[in-house]
Amino acid sequence: MRVVNIISYILVIIGAVNWGLFGIFNFNLVSMIFAGARTAGSIIVYSLIALAALWLIISPFITSGVLWLKNKHTVK
Repeated sequence: MRVVNIISYILVIIGAVNWGLFGIFNFNLVSMIFAGARTAGSIIVYSLIALAALWLIISPFITSGVLWLKNKHTVK
């Protein structure tokens, strides 16, 4: 579950940067990379970012309020 949390954070950060670029400079990075906002690649990226955000909202409820980013058992 730790890997899913880290991937989700990365995807949500990408989405936030894209929204920031769009809001400030009217520049959509994802649509530029995939040559359009409604291309298959853009839709997949937008969907993955939305699923990652939903996961980050839901996962603390599943894990009793803990969002794991490190191993539970660390060697001292």
